[in-house]
Amino acid sequence: MKQTRNGSAASARAIVRCAVYTRKSTEEGLEQEFNTLDAQRESAEAFIKSQAHDGWTCLPDRYDDGGFTGGNMDRPALKRLLADIEAIKIDCVVIYKLDRLSRSLLDFAKMMDTFERHHVAFVSTTQQFNSATSMGRLVLNMLLSFAQFERELISERTRDKIAATRRKGKWTGGHPLLGYDVDERCKLVVNEEEAARVRSIFALYLKREALLPVVQELARRGWFNKRWTTRKGKERGGRPFTKTTLHQLLANVVYCGKVRYKSEVHAGEQAAIVDADTSEKVQAILQRNGQPSRTAMRTEFDALLKGILRCVPCDCAMTPAHTRRGTRRYQYYTCVGAQQRGWHTCPSKSVPAGEIERFVVAQVRSSAKDRAGTISPEQLGDTAGAAWRRLDTSWDNLSSLEQARLFHQLVERVDYDGAAQTVSIRFHPLEMQTPVDDSAAGRPEDNP
Repeated sequence: MKQTRNGSAASARAIVRCAVYTRKSTEEGLEQEFNTLDAQRESAEAFIKSQAHDGWTCLPDRYDDGGFTGGNMDRPALKRLLADIEAIKIDCVVIYKLDRLSRSLLDFAKMMDTFERHHVAFVSTTQQFNSATSMGRLVLNMLLSFAQFERELISERTRDKIAATRRKGKWTGGHPLLGYDVDERCKLVVNEEEAARVRSIFALYLKREALLPVVQELARRGWFNKRWTTRKGKERGGRPFTKTTLHQLLANVVYCGKVRYKSEVHAGEQAAIVDADTSEKVQAILQRNGQPSRTAMRTEFDALLKGILRCVPCDCAMTPAHTRRGTRRYQYYTCVGAQQRGWHTCPSKSVPAGEIERFVVAQVRSSAKDRAGTISPEQLGDTAGAAWRRLDTSWDNLSSLEQARLFHQLVERVDYDGAAQTVSIRFHPLEMQTPVDDSAAGRPEDNP
């Protein structure tokens, strides 16, 4: 007698557990009482009901991805669906149309491999095919090829439309700009109160000729960037200026009555807020001073804590940087908030790279020694267990690259509070947080 996957004898009418997957690329219309996801599910449920004589039954769990593209697999409901297939909770996946599941041949091939390994059927209510036969798989691949072609064609048409619209000087959407409002025709209209602030900001930069003093003056005045309300009623923007956002404002050609498309600049439909002479002077100073960018903060030295060290008071990242004094180079981690808003705004500011790295490594190695002693033989094959063992026994023999990889495998985050002089280390996958006193961090000789 044929056995089912759970080992029980199959009856004449074995239960076929059907999961319905639905997707829509945008969130438009999802707030309606009966939306397109509901329509897709209704169609699938009707198809499942028509196969009730074969034991088909619809699972109550909903796998709905509203507002997610089919061009990749980064979708929460799809991830749950695949996890439930791996857990052998599903026998059949029912969709309204093939492109609801995927518009990528590569992603579709990965999903079909998962389906086949777990003997899960795949059905589209509007396209007749059988994934169990070679001809059915050929039809599937042909349909998916057209779905991917359609997605790429839509992308090309969208890019061409944006290019044509910009070349006509029209606003093509995006975040609203300080100094302008967007009317019902999706056109930029001058907001006189905000426009006065924009002119003052340009004047301030001409006077100070540096971003940071202007950022500090705007903070003193209590001026923020553009605040607006989304179509769903959510508030956005209204944040203090940083060097980056100030640079973006000053470099925006929209304020002098133009629009940009890639490297092209065209006359815009909107009224100018800043005159051409002022704009040209500001651009000249910006070019002379150089643009602030994230790449400017990067250095070539191997930063062990890069990407995981954060400043607690500012709740932002601390990035590697260096300075030279004569022939010597000194390496630091600096607070991004302090760089953007001024050193006086942050109690942490910067910390010598060597000191904090040695301190954190000493704490992690101490924890590794404790954990390694408690790992049972059957846990040695476990990734985390092997990593803790390796850090305890082989750290000094590893290259800097291998040390960084191993360290990041075990440590999720390191928080530094310059005001309290403390460091907090959070491990993963157990996410065990170990607060430690950093009063010795300024005395690296105490932390060999």
